[in-house]
Amino acid sequence: MIYKQVNQKLEKILGNIEKVIIGKRDIAELSIVALLSGGHVLLEDVPGVGKTVMVRALARSIGANFKRIQFTPDLLPSDVTGVSIFNPKEQEFIFRPGPIMGHIILADEINRTSPKTQSALLEAMEEASVTVDGVTRGLEKPFFVMATQNPIEYEGTYPLPEAQLDRFLLKMKMGYPGVDEEIEVLHRAQYAAPLEELESVITLEELIALQEEAKAVIVDDTIKRYIVNLANRSRTHERVYLGVSPRGSIALMKAAQAYALLQGRDYVLPDDVQYLVPFVFAHRLILKPEANYEGVDAGMVIHEIVATIQVPVKRAVT
Repeated sequence: MIYKQVNQKLEKILGNIEKVIIGKRDIAELSIVALLSGGHVLLEDVPGVGKTVMVRALARSIGANFKRIQFTPDLLPSDVTGVSIFNPKEQEFIFRPGPIMGHIILADEINRTSPKTQSALLEAMEEASVTVDGVTRGLEKPFFVMATQNPIEYEGTYPLPEAQLDRFLLKMKMGYPGVDEEIEVLHRAQYAAPLEELESVITLEELIALQEEAKAVIVDDTIKRYIVNLANRSRTHERVYLGVSPRGSIALMKAAQAYALLQGRDYVLPDDVQYLVPFVFAHRLILKPEANYEGVDAGMVIHEIVATIQVPVKRAVT
């Protein structure tokens, strides 16, 4: 596939999302990066800034089956994965799939439910399958989870376990729109519902082909070593209790491949890696208590790490 044509298809998706999400092109790009990488996204922010609209717009843009799971304190794991119900007429159990059985899954306010129910997503996110009553069922491709969570300072929230955080390729924040952007939002919402007017711009088959193209993007050995050096430094940093795992290194490489494809290139540059590091690594770090006490957050640590690791000078293309 010609990379110019690939870029045009991805730009169509971005343009479609921007019809309903104003001034958040970077968030839209990162969402597409995760989708192309076969990863998942965790969006953290206050209610009402457009998190739900973002994922619905993405689903409509690619013609995907969209499912929403509203996480609440009384939600059970079976409410997510599905349940087997005995049919007395047929004298057998019939599986009723849960909302996880879809292409694009919105896990809304994921940190308002118990850790037990949160963990119901683990297998689906990592293995693209669910196991109910000893039977494993594969999920359709593409499978993409965009989870939203409220800041942990909000009442009634449960911190996500480290094992589940590690399953998210990217973590990011929407943020409030600017004044002019919010006025434009009001203009668009005054007489119509922009989201309802969105139509798909590519097919699911085209998206799956784009995911395969992302895997083929060239990652030079110098770039791979750069990624590993960044991960290793996170494990030895004096303010870090637990650094980035090899899964995090793989996530950064895959995200960089998808981002390069989005930029119309068939090779990864060090700049791609540097841009993506905060979104891929920060939520995977566990800082020492003294760092938290001093007001140091994961973003600051990532900035220090990037500043201390030598950047490859060899162009990442063969």
